[in-house]
Amino acid sequence: KLLTRARSFLRFYSLKVAPKVKATAAPAGAPPQPQDLEFTKLLNGLVIASLENYAPVSRIGLFIKAGSRCEDSNNLGTTHLLRLASSLMTKGASSFKKTCGIEAVGGLLGVTATRENMAYTVECLRVDVDILMEFLLNVTTSPEFHHWDVGDIQPQLKIDKAVAFQNPQTHVIENLHAAAYWNALANPLYCPDYRIGKVTPEELHYLIQNHFTSARMALIGLGVSHPVLKQVAEQFLNMRGGLGLSGPKAKYRGVEIREENGDRSAEANGLVFFSMSSVLGHVSRGAATPPVFFTQILDSLGIYAISQAAAAGDVIKAAYNQVKTITQGNLSNTDVQTAKNKLKAGYLMSVESSEGVLEEVESQALIVGSYVLPSTVLQQIDSVANADIINAAKKFVSGKKSMAASGNLGHTPFVDEL
Repeated sequence: KLLTRARSFLRFYSLKVAPKVKATAAPAGAPPQPQDLEFTKLLNGLVIASLENYAPVSRIGLFIKAGSRCEDSNNLGTTHLLRLASSLMTKGASSFKKTCGIEAVGGLLGVTATRENMAYTVECLRVDVDILMEFLLNVTTSPEFHHWDVGDIQPQLKIDKAVAFQNPQTHVIENLHAAAYWNALANPLYCPDYRIGKVTPEELHYLIQNHFTSARMALIGLGVSHPVLKQVAEQFLNMRGGLGLSGPKAKYRGVEIREENGDRSAEANGLVFFSMSSVLGHVSRGAATPPVFFTQILDSLGIYAISQAAAAGDVIKAAYNQVKTITQGNLSNTDVQTAKNKLKAGYLMSVESSEGVLEEVESQALIVGSYVLPSTVLQQIDSVANADIINAAKKFVSGKKSMAASGNLGHTPFVDEL
């Protein structure tokens, strides 16, 4: 049973052990019955969701609305360092204890961060959930951030950034956000070079105290009993109430960043107000052009192209002209239905894995504080009309655009040429 083996952790918090709750189990000899996702929102705003799938491996994630958009010009890179600090000493466990404890049960503890959220996830055999939960709570609720520990991991910022930027797309997307926004969403995911070695423990504590609050959290579990997960949330995740600090609203600006580096290929990503990714993906099928993708960046959609330098202009203009064609009403019912089928298939495939389910539930829990069943999502896709797509195309064409491009840009058009 959850928490019964984490006695030292309970003693540390000096909390009364809650009544034991029996985990969900199927009757002996009977096949387990499918369970629906259970969803609870506490009075303090914390969201709890769980799905008992009777899998031997349990996955639990604590998701927090505290990405790099919460930073300002004085503490850029704080969330990057916080992501790397999950292995540091906490009030309830040393770094050595966490490492040995997780390895002893063959578990995993991972931390990821976006501009919007941070995600702390654990994965282990369901019989060892209490051990991994102890470490998850330690990392998120009681970090120490000793100055010598923080100093030791500062060089990892540079390494982590260099590894990420080996993928050209990462650098292009970072530049795209800098071009598209004045603030908030313009903040980089990776620590700026001038800040490496200068992020302080005080800045880490400030981020935790002001943004790791109950109303910004969602605790989601797969292969875990909902009453047990709710019990954990009520006991250990109500330390900081309220909404926390409200960051500034992102302001769109729409400019262009170009990096000429002599590469033989060119990458360009245009952030626009709206696009029709599925429809355009179907219309362009079979075209004799290099790869063109219609992709989503936060709440906006755009064109992402990888091309030989000499053909970059033709590729980008061809993709853009497809959008302009739709604004004229050149959109058949067959194309729309095919696009809807592809979108529904892609969505259903994305929630086939445990990781996909966690991500889907997390995004809904943090954004709207509720959960929409997959069947409802499919109905919403079917409800999109041709006129909706045409109106979106018109916004795409008329909206102010941002663009980031990298490579040999001699034949890459400027954004005002589109």
